[in-house]
Amino acid sequence: MHEETYEAEIYTLTDENGEEGEFELIGSLDIDGQSYVALIPVESDNGEEMDNCEFVILKVAEENGEEVFVSIDDDEEFEKVADAFEDELVADIDYDEGDEDDEEDEG
Repeated sequence: MHEETYEAEIYTLTDENGEEGEFELIGSLDIDGQSYVALIPVESDNGEEMDNCEFVILKVAEENGEEVFVSIDDDEEFEKVADAFEDELVADIDYDEGDEDDEEDEG
């Protein structure tokens, strides 16, 4: 019996109010030579459902020789990256297998 174990990459992030929260890495992309990460909040201790949770997108930067995540201030850049992550992450989820048949019918 072969059992795969999955260890999530968990990061502690501090928001603009100085509050810390734990986030799980769900994906990373390189766009135009810049790296970005998508994270979701780790499930809360009270068992709160995280299914409908939105993910956070941050830019990977380097400060003092260390890799850090920073917010994306440019709206156009954020939209471009958010669209790319949505395409990437949604492609990994098969919501309805019937959709593939619909696409074949169109072609």
